[in-house]
Amino acid sequence: MTILLLLLAHFIADFWLQSDQMVKQKIKYLKKHMLHHLLTTGITLAIIWGYQYSFQHVIRYFILPFVFIIVTHLLIDWLKIKLVNAMKSRNLARLGYFLLDQALHVLMILITCILFFHMQDPAMAEKLLDLYGEGRLTLFDTMLLMIIIYILATSVSGHIVKHIIGSFPSELANFEGALTLRNQMNHVPETKQPQKENSFTEEYHYYTYSTPLRSHGKWIGYIERLLVILLTAISAYQAIALIIAAKSIARFKQLDDRNWAEYFLLGTLSSILLGLVLGLVVQAIL
Repeated sequence: MTILLLLLAHFIADFWLQSDQMVKQKIKYLKKHMLHHLLTTGITLAIIWGYQYSFQHVIRYFILPFVFIIVTHLLIDWLKIKLVNAMKSRNLARLGYFLLDQALHVLMILITCILFFHMQDPAMAEKLLDLYGEGRLTLFDTMLLMIIIYILATSVSGHIVKHIIGSFPSELANFEGALTLRNQMNHVPETKQPQKENSFTEEYHYYTYSTPLRSHGKWIGYIERLLVILLTAISAYQAIALIIAAKSIARFKQLDDRNWAEYFLLGTLSSILLGLVLGLVVQAIL
């Protein structure tokens, strides 16, 4: 329970309580971001302290782990901000920093459990076996794990997909149609002698876009991954193809644009892959 509660507190503060504006301007909103972690970590540690240790030994079971988590989180975030700001805008590099940042935060939570809550390696290995169906999870632990997987399938996976595909040149504009203009010009020399008429035709192709609705795409991705997780958990793999088909039909006109088609395919495959991985985890747990 301790590990799952601390992981849930981290994901809530890092993804649910952090807006897109805060993500774009980390330095400006760093204090507000850390306030979110102070709140969620403090409440979580208070629950662990009261439930497992009956509010005894406040320094060892509340103050020390609280300070350790907050300080290490601040240092990791500060280092990530400096590294990201020092490099050019490369999506794969940013994805690497994002994954490394999350891995370090999870590692610090595991170290907290070892240092302050007497959780040794055998006990942690036993918990991992429980997660993969070798033992029995309590109802409360199962609920915590399902909430964590939900956050991983929506907000966390959304960040990963965004880093993979980058930003579309047209700012994710919605394709409306193609417009073709033809301009025919005739040239007749000014002379009294009869001349053969010279002419040529110019043709221009334009793509028209409407105002982008980014939030729609985000929620479509969330629902897509949750459906893939559900279908994978019940071993209905064939039905996943219907999701891809439905998305392709909805975006049929846009697929005429090769850049958009590649963008769409990369995003869809990345999203489906993440959903499959999380679905296999849920399947193993159940």
